[in-house]
Amino acid sequence: MTVHSDIIGFLRQYPPFSEFDPASVERLAGAVEVEFHPSGEVIFAKGAQPIEFLRVVRAGAVEVVNDGRVLDLMGPGEMFGHASMLSGLAPDFDARAVEDTLVYRIPAEVAARVLAGPRGLRYVTRLLLEDRHHLRTGPPAEAVRDQLRQPVRAAIRTVPIICAPTTSVREAAQMMTEAGMTAFIVDLGDSLGIVTDADLRSRVVSAGLSGDAPVSEVMTAPAFTVPAERPGSEVLLDMLDRGVRHFPVVSATGRVIGVVEDHDLLEVESRSSFSLRRAIARASTVDELIDVSAKLRPAVVSMTRGGMAALDVMSVFSVVADALTRRALDFAVAGREAPTRFSWLALGSQARREALPGSDLDSAIAWLDDGPEELIRPYLSEVATTATDILTRCDFRPDEHRVSASDPLFVRSLESWRRESQSMIDDPTQEKALVIVSVLVDSRPVWGVETEPLIAELFQKAKARPRLLQLLAEFALSHRPPSGFFRGLVVESTGEHRNRLDLKKGAVAPITDLARWAGMVAGVACASTTARLTAASESGVLRSSDAQSLQEAFELVCQLRLDHQIAQLEAGVELDDFVDPGELSPLVRSYLKEAFHVVASVQKRISSEAAWNR
Repeated sequence: MTVHSDIIGFLRQYPPFSEFDPASVERLAGAVEVEFHPSGEVIFAKGAQPIEFLRVVRAGAVEVVNDGRVLDLMGPGEMFGHASMLSGLAPDFDARAVEDTLVYRIPAEVAARVLAGPRGLRYVTRLLLEDRHHLRTGPPAEAVRDQLRQPVRAAIRTVPIICAPTTSVREAAQMMTEAGMTAFIVDLGDSLGIVTDADLRSRVVSAGLSGDAPVSEVMTAPAFTVPAERPGSEVLLDMLDRGVRHFPVVSATGRVIGVVEDHDLLEVESRSSFSLRRAIARASTVDELIDVSAKLRPAVVSMTRGGMAALDVMSVFSVVADALTRRALDFAVAGREAPTRFSWLALGSQARREALPGSDLDSAIAWLDDGPEELIRPYLSEVATTATDILTRCDFRPDEHRVSASDPLFVRSLESWRRESQSMIDDPTQEKALVIVSVLVDSRPVWGVETEPLIAELFQKAKARPRLLQLLAEFALSHRPPSGFFRGLVVESTGEHRNRLDLKKGAVAPITDLARWAGMVAGVACASTTARLTAASESGVLRSSDAQSLQEAFELVCQLRLDHQIAQLEAGVELDDFVDPGELSPLVRSYLKEAFHVVASVQKRISSEAAWNR
């Protein structure tokens, strides 16, 4: 037996691989890489980079640990890491070998194609509904669970079609087609029958049955019904167990209120990060990419209304924005002969994975190879202009301050960017030095050369430059909200947004500025605001209580920003960050005022405790 056939034989013993067709299992086996992990070794850590592999235990055991607590023990045939792989987000647990362990590792691009199929989806869904740790990573799983915990009646979309047993197949099929339904109910008096579109194909068309035949000849009876108040998760499991796609839903009095389909219960999956990213990668034209991008904002609404926390929604939105950026660049470089390798850098909130539907996409380009600039610049200018135009058509607006790769100022050689960065580190008193540092430390490569250190990593050495850190601290501490007050909240005093609160400038920016400074003192470059605050707390740069308070304030204002923009999306109006305090509930206003108080208190304490003020 060859090694390849041995892998195939092993995989086919365990779900979900045992349910896959032979070709799919062979494809997986052909991509397997073998890993050995000695006892005690951490295979991947909580909060690490998103997992790029599906892993299956071949021999030994792997324990899943969260904050020191063992959640599960994985044995031969069990897979792990797929939640992070599918969502594109960091894992929220440690995976550690508890004995010498052999693992099969399958690259994401191979595993994802198989798991996205019906059998893979059913298996992943079952794990999700059973609340196993496998799918705790990443907010899409949480959003699905929250939605599926609701009563199944919430998934009913249309009024049911109910026929008598004597209704002809032709007549019932016409009603079903006109209503856009995939099933209809047959009223049998003391029970119900059901006919689906699959029944019409197999029992009427394929069997050559006349359209004049009564529906009683092709129905399934008695139909399995579910109570309207039963949780959607339990209904979906019943569907998986029984191998059917439709259930009549009945009220407490036995009245049929609709037919639920598996598609209704898994509708959120079609708008998940994973599905959107796959659709983006498959888009073969710019128009197809634009069509796919139109699903992102409805997905954000669905995730938010499903109870997903704002920071998780922002992370998912940023992951999909990365995918759209990459595909836009694929189209932008197609057919153009490249005179150099280059990297497209996401800046600002996208780089921190904190973007929202109303966020600008800041960007820059770094080219890597030596060559004539008179050839390189026109090429990169065309690429940047094309990519920016595509992203704009995908409803992503470029930065209003022209912090964009389409501006020549943000297109440089990597060496030039590094010289500029080093210059600012060495002499932070230069004009606009602090602004430039703040932009470049929040930079992350999303296309092209992504593997080698580029720009942000240079700022990890900033912790050894006290003058730079001093000025950055003063820069962060000087960030003040607009003047004027309305109902106890700081608001804009003039202009078109007079008497409205700017949540981004007045609430979010002071926290992100503080976190950026604190993170750099702790030796952290580009990272999320919460990760920077955590690092600052662990390294002693911030008091743990201050870091925790800032994180809580950040989560609150991000949730308010998201809720505000969700309401604007649903109303079909232009997105912004300006809220009318008078429209906030008294409780929300009190929370928001407390958040401002927290930020101001931490700023004051940092200022008074700073070494340069002693």
